Amino acid sequence: MVEKGPPVIEKVVHRFKLGDPQSAQDDLRYWLSRPQEERVLAVERLRGQFYGHSERLQRVARVVKQQPS
Repeated sequence: MVEKGPPVIEKVVHRFKLGDPQSAQDDLRYWLSRPQEERVLAVERLRGQFYGHSERLQRVARVVKQQPS
């Protein structure tokens, strides 16, 4: 009797040139084909990866002193 090990997952890699106009058009076509809710969730996922997973965006304030005129 031959024992089977865990299933083998084959690695798949696709290479594209950055800035390739066809790739950008394909990406745009894909995201426009997705429902609005899925697009919003994707943006939220990216925002969470970049800024961290907080409920709100961080508020940034800067005080600028004016020169007397």
